[in-house]
Amino acid sequence: MKRGALAVVFGAIGVLAVAIVLLQTGLWVDVVGVGEYDEGTVTVYENGNAAATETAASGTATPTDSPTATDAPATTVAVRGNESLPLAAVEVRISDTFEQRYTGLSDTESLGPDEGMLFVHDEEGQYAYVMRDMDFPLDIIFIDANGTITTIHHAPLPPEGTSESELARYEGRGKYVLEVNRGWANRTGVSVGDTVTLPAGVE
Repeated sequence: MKRGALAVVFGAIGVLAVAIVLLQTGLWVDVVGVGEYDEGTVTVYENGNAAATETAASGTATPTDSPTATDAPATTVAVRGNESLPLAAVEVRISDTFEQRYTGLSDTESLGPDEGMLFVHDEEGQYAYVMRDMDFPLDIIFIDANGTITTIHHAPLPPEGTSESELARYEGRGKYVLEVNRGWANRTGVSVGDTVTLPAGVE
């Protein structure tokens, strides 16, 4: 075999080796980047409340027992119990590419009380999330294509030194996954079966 051909073969092997390392370690995200995140608001309503969801989201109705509700900022947790009021609202970054979903919140040091990330998959299915390189614990909330919460996990930080293969897998069925600070679901009263209104433009 000629020297030039050998150089091509060894060069290809080297490129392949680098690609494997980048894929296995996730470093390829640093190379490719995650692009810009869109932003929006996720609002959660008590289960079985589709009609009330539309009214409250449009802002056309003012609940009689909460005259200041319409003055509240979008991130304020609303009063629970009145069917026309949301349980909670979360300002989110929208993660809808593979690169963004892989990185998730691992490059985020902290979240505000009503901040989070909304992961958008191409189709509804069974998915698993892990706490890769996270600095804080999470509630991981799976939402189906109809906007119904199907599963809520309260995920702690993995023990220090946990390898990628040893990370706990938090599984659920859905098209969307909402990640917020751990304990957010308990604090707001959000539970499985509640209805979620997604940001405009999210499909």
